[in-house]
Amino acid sequence: MGGREAALTVDSTSMQVHFGVGLLRAEWPRAVVCVGTFDGVHLGHQAVVRRAVDTAREQDLPCCVVTFDRHPAAVLAPSRCPKAIAPLQENLREIERLGVSVAVVLPFDAELSRMSADRFLDEILRASLKADNVVVGHDFAMGNGREGTTDWLSARIPTLVVEPFEIEGQRVSSSAIRQAVQDGEMETATRLLGRPFSITGVVVGGQKLGRQLGYPTANIARSFDQALPADGVYATRFRCEKGDYVAALAIGMRPAVGGDHRTVEAYLLDYPGDSLYGLSASLEVHHRLREERNFPSLEALKGQMAHDVEETRRLLLSGT
Repeated sequence: MGGREAALTVDSTSMQVHFGVGLLRAEWPRAVVCVGTFDGVHLGHQAVVRRAVDTAREQDLPCCVVTFDRHPAAVLAPSRCPKAIAPLQENLREIERLGVSVAVVLPFDAELSRMSADRFLDEILRASLKADNVVVGHDFAMGNGREGTTDWLSARIPTLVVEPFEIEGQRVSSSAIRQAVQDGEMETATRLLGRPFSITGVVVGGQKLGRQLGYPTANIARSFDQALPADGVYATRFRCEKGDYVAALAIGMRPAVGGDHRTVEAYLLDYPGDSLYGLSASLEVHHRLREERNFPSLEALKGQMAHDVEETRRLLLSGT
């Protein structure tokens, strides 16, 4: 296959990660292989991967996950491609926590999109990973035209198909999580993900308007097309190499100060003030405090910001 090929570990040495199969030299005789896009690694995905891990442990085999560097729709139907729930690094970190031995990230490019299901099974699953059993979700399909359905796969290799995962009658899915995030329903997103939804990015300089109001903010520049919560203010946990902080997060156009583009800005409560510029950061978005709105004056905005900060403190620090 073409595309990027590399090998690395993520965060620790417990799970080996390969980009492509060019450098993969599987010395194990057999493996249990789990395949899926796994955007966000939500509770439904976790059920699939855990089943694969359990099956592998029962047979004293390694558990391997095959996933992709982007949503297949990015190549097959770009205009309808959904925004990502989480960056690849976070997805791999969550997969690692489930006990997976090896992860293979395939570049979903034009070549892979044209690969037949037979070739994917023979070259990727069997030849490269030594698949003896395959575990997939109920809606899985692989190969050109999605010809490799679960029934197709089951007829060619022992296959375990994991049923949909539901919470209180609601099916857990990536689309349901994206909708919850886009609606600002962060508690719902947390419930379906099994952890708070996070925004990742790099701290960059801004107009420093927050500093003039007495609330200096960290402006977050993102590096990929991730789903964002609805415009508004949120109680958030901000993490970077300098520590973990509770923050009031504002997402939106900033109409009160004449903003002309959407921004993501976090005011860190009780932060000592050292520069954060250039640092990578992750923001766990826990609760929506209010919608974005205009204010008749900067004093009115400042008063509301004070209220937002105290509400954030109450929700995430006081335990009430």
